[in-house]
Amino acid sequence: MHIEPGIVDGAKMTFAYATATAAAGYGAKRALADIDRSSLATFALRTVLATIGTFVFFEVLPHFPVGVSEVHLILGTTLFLLLGTAPAALGLALGLLVQGLFFAPTDLPMYAVNVTTLLVPLFAISALARRAVPVTRAFVDLRYRDVLKLSLAYQGGVVAWVAFWAFYGQGVTAGSLHAVSTFGASYMLVVLIEPLVDLAVLAGAKALRGGPVAGIFADRLYRAA
Repeated sequence: MHIEPGIVDGAKMTFAYATATAAAGYGAKRALADIDRSSLATFALRTVLATIGTFVFFEVLPHFPVGVSEVHLILGTTLFLLLGTAPAALGLALGLLVQGLFFAPTDLPMYAVNVTTLLVPLFAISALARRAVPVTRAFVDLRYRDVLKLSLAYQGGVVAWVAFWAFYGQGVTAGSLHAVSTFGASYMLVVLIEPLVDLAVLAGAKALRGGPVAGIFADRLYRAA
C-alpha cells in the first residue's frame, strides 16, 4: 500500500497533512494512556517490534504495483492484536518512514497520504474490537469470524482511503475508476490470507501464555477487558 507519487500533489496535499497530523495526535493520546498503564520501556519495546514488523511487511515480503498503489501484506490487525493500538500505529508510521528514507525515497512526498491510509483504519478496528469482541474474551481466544471481521474492516479501510486519494487527486474518470477497481480487487486477496496469519500468530502467542516473554505483548492479548 503505497500511493503512487503524483496522485495527490500541490495544494491538495494540505488535506493529507491535516489528516496525518490528526492521526498522529490521536496516536499520541493513545500512547500516553498505554505508557500510564504499563511503562515507557514496555511501550518502547512494543513500538520497536511493530516498526521492525512493518519494515519487513513492506520491504521484505512480496509486494507488487497494481493501479494507483501497491499490494502489500500489511498485517495491521496482527500488530494491533499482539502489541496494542498505539505501538502498532507508531510502528506503522516509523516503519514506513524508515523504508522511505533508506530504500524508497520517491515515496517520501506521499508520506502523509500513506500514513493516513494506514493509521485511520487501525484506529477504526481498535474501536470495532471494543464493540465486537466480548469483554470476557482475550484476543488469543478469538475465533476465525472475529479475526476476519477485523481484517475486513482494516483492509477495507485501506482500500477506501486509496480510492479517496485517487479520486481526490485525479478526479473521477474512466482511468481512475479502472485503476481503483483493479487495486481493490487485488487487495481483497489479502483478506483471504491475513486472518489465517492472525490465527496462527495468536495460536503461537497462546502457547507462550504465562511464559517469560508474555509481558512483551499487549495486556488485552491474554486478559479480558
